[in-house]
Amino acid sequence: MDLIVYDGVCMLCARSIRFIARHDRSVNFRFVPLQSPYGRQLAERAGVSISNPETFVAILDGVAAFRSEAALGVLSRLPGFAWTSVLRAVPRPLRDGIYDLIARHRYRWFGRSEQCRLPGPGLAARVIEEIPAAATFDHGTFRSN
Repeated sequence: MDLIVYDGVCMLCARSIRFIARHDRSVNFRFVPLQSPYGRQLAERAGVSISNPETFVAILDGVAAFRSEAALGVLSRLPGFAWTSVLRAVPRPLRDGIYDLIARHRYRWFGRSEQCRLPGPGLAARVIEEIPAAATFDHGTFRSN
């Protein structure tokens, strides 16, 4: 099981989570809003600012990925999107530059809600907000790529 820690007040992030959930037929991904207790804990461990997040965190096979690497890592695991892994041939500074441009303007371009929006009923079971007991949930060793 892989985790995606996302900005729960960002409308682009919310749309992205719905897109991922819709295409994740194997139900491999779980989602953690940054504004939740568990999201804050994971963001802190990953070095992501809670007050001004500039990236989401994808914890894939226990390894934290950020920015364009996180986006491509998630997309390439979705059915029909494996081809996106070829985009890793684009130099990472260029990919991250494009990612950063979008991240910097995401609230202005896509909107922002005043509070973390609750997911619809179909997605709610996949959203983790509270810190899970280690016995029932393990996301592997937390290390950056």
